[in-house]
Amino acid sequence: MADPKKVEELYNNLHSYNEKRGYFLNPDAEFTKGLVNSLLTNEERYGYQSCPCRLATAVRDEDLDIICPCDYRDADITQYGTCYCGLYVLQNVSRGNQELKPIPERRPNKEMRDRMAEEKSKVEEQSDKLPIWRCTVCGYLCAREDAPEICPICGAVRDRFERFM
Repeated sequence: MADPKKVEELYNNLHSYNEKRGYFLNPDAEFTKGLVNSLLTNEERYGYQSCPCRLATAVRDEDLDIICPCDYRDADITQYGTCYCGLYVLQNVSRGNQELKPIPERRPNKEMRDRMAEEKSKVEEQSDKLPIWRCTVCGYLCAREDAPEICPICGAVRDRFERFM
């Protein structure tokens, strides 16, 4: 279990940072702080805050899509009103005007992810133009030799960028 002061600090930081950007934390503070505790636990275990509701591999490159906020958050919130683990919700949910419902897992299984990586690799080999980089968190696109160190839109670090065709 993470230090309660760290849980409270991260909870407050997530709340203030994300609300300014239109993302809201689950209004059930006890439940949400449990998820925040799990994020901190995963950070201690793996060195990064992987989604508390998915199994991480402890290999950052294999888990990039499930580092919170995960790549599936926006689609889940749009379609179901909440992300998979329930940390982030629509404003209607945060205000108590919409009930949360369970949502299906959107993340492809390992076999599918491996096949997608293989296909992506083939496409990248054929590319001879300036690469386009996409932030997997917010979708920001840029054309340059290397991905930016930090996304200017959402603040995600370099390894959260992927080559985009």
